[in-house]
Amino acid sequence: MKVGYARVSTLDQNLDLQTDALTKEGCKEIFEDHASGAKADRDGLRKALEFMREGDTLVVWKLDRLGRSLKHLIDVINRLNDNKMYFKSVQESIDTGSSGGKLIFHVFGALAEFERDMIRERTLAGIEAAKRRGKIGGRPKKMDKKKIALARTMHDDPSNSIGDICEVLNISKSTLYRYFNKPKEDE
Repeated sequence: MKVGYARVSTLDQNLDLQTDALTKEGCKEIFEDHASGAKADRDGLRKALEFMREGDTLVVWKLDRLGRSLKHLIDVINRLNDNKMYFKSVQESIDTGSSGGKLIFHVFGALAEFERDMIRERTLAGIEAAKRRGKIGGRPKKMDKKKIALARTMHDDPSNSIGDICEVLNISKSTLYRYFNKPKEDE
């Protein structure tokens, strides 16, 4: 069975063009969404995928109706494939029920994996370059050795409350306790 999925981004947009194309394509059921393609969790898409059975084909008018990111598209197609279901995009003439359609999605998957690897490599290279320049990642420390010593001295005086110490040092109670709980050699 062919199951259609149509999506527009806003309520004032019209689904007629898509639903007409999906009906012409032979879809017996059509699920709809009025939601951004960037949003992965969409009721209509979820219902369409729950409705489908082994051997069914999810049909969309265009690839971008299913999702805007390549990763999301591949995730949905892989989910269909794992459940022995197919995917078809009318405008792009992609049909994973055919050898050519499967090849196209394998190429898309390889490109997405390549992109993730390149991002990971660039990130690691950037971190290494920063380390060589003496930069340390993460948030700046709220307290240096002088502030810690002052906090300990103030804490030793029973007339100072924790709130007073935090106010003077401009830190939160959790920050103060975090530094107090660290071994002195880590400061």
